[in-house]
Amino acid sequence: MEIERKYLVTTASYKQMATVKHHIVQGYISREKTGTVRVRISDDKAYLTIKGKPAVGHFARYEWEKEIDVNDAKELIKLCQGTIIDKTRWIVPWQDGLKWEVDEFHGKYEGLVIAEIELIREDQDVTKPTFIGEEVTHDPRYYNANM
Repeated sequence: MEIERKYLVTTASYKQMATVKHHIVQGYISREKTGTVRVRISDDKAYLTIKGKPAVGHFARYEWEKEIDVNDAKELIKLCQGTIIDKTRWIVPWQDGLKWEVDEFHGKYEGLVIAEIELIREDQDVTKPTFIGEEVTHDPRYYNANM
């Protein structure tokens, strides 16, 4: 299960706090109301991910992910629907072993910066860093699958 919350980013201060960054290219083979099938290349690794849809008003959803060969991922990306997403992901370590993943989008979505945090429980309280702005967890405009 994945329990994730999503926020707009207001400043670039996360760059000084980040310990790692990755270049990610991803696309969606299937985007249905019940879930998605995504292929992602992150630096020199690739993954096939299936995600279910969260229940209304909740953050948790089913997620299955498997590492695949990068060349296979490049072929699968050719099957993707919609825009291929190109982004830089910055990893910001946070309290209690949590981490913020801050995505800077390129290309069609240049200038958009979104931060996500994966939680252990849906009701988990987290102190937010200063770069965190408006929550957009349930706003479909900010779902990667809708871009």
